[in-house]
Amino acid sequence: MESVYLETTIVSYLTASPARDVLVAANQLLTRQWWTEARPQFDCFISDAVLQEAGAGDPAAAAKRLAALHGVPKLPPDEDVESLNRDFLTTGIFPATAVRDATHLAFATAHGLDYLLTWNCQHLANARLWRRFDELASRRGFHLPRICTPAELLGELPHDE
Repeated sequence: MESVYLETTIVSYLTASPARDVLVAANQLLTRQWWTEARPQFDCFISDAVLQEAGAGDPAAAAKRLAALHGVPKLPPDEDVESLNRDFLTTGIFPATAVRDATHLAFATAHGLDYLLTWNCQHLANARLWRRFDELASRRGFHLPRICTPAELLGELPHDE
């Protein structure tokens, strides 16, 4: 089975009240569709960074996010994760304010996952940054996961004809 790292925006969109912004509301619906229809087809993983982010903020919203993540296996931190994270940050690929984003990519890359699922299109699911991510991971001997949104992974599902 293919593997997916669930970045925090996924559980945030999954559990949030419907947004008034049409695009965000559509992305929430796509996230819920992916969660119910596609998630069982993947081995999903999170990290402590996801749990820390999901547990922050409004206590009621945090409780919903953490409940949705209950039972999702957690990847352990290790030297490769720490080293990749440091490299992603010191090369300037990520701004200094995006430490957690670099951490998510380091976890997914160091653990050899197939996908990193996110709605963060500024720092992660960004075609202009992908080559830089890939070059750094390759130089370090790692294969970069495919960074994508639920909409992209839904496209991978078999369709009835």
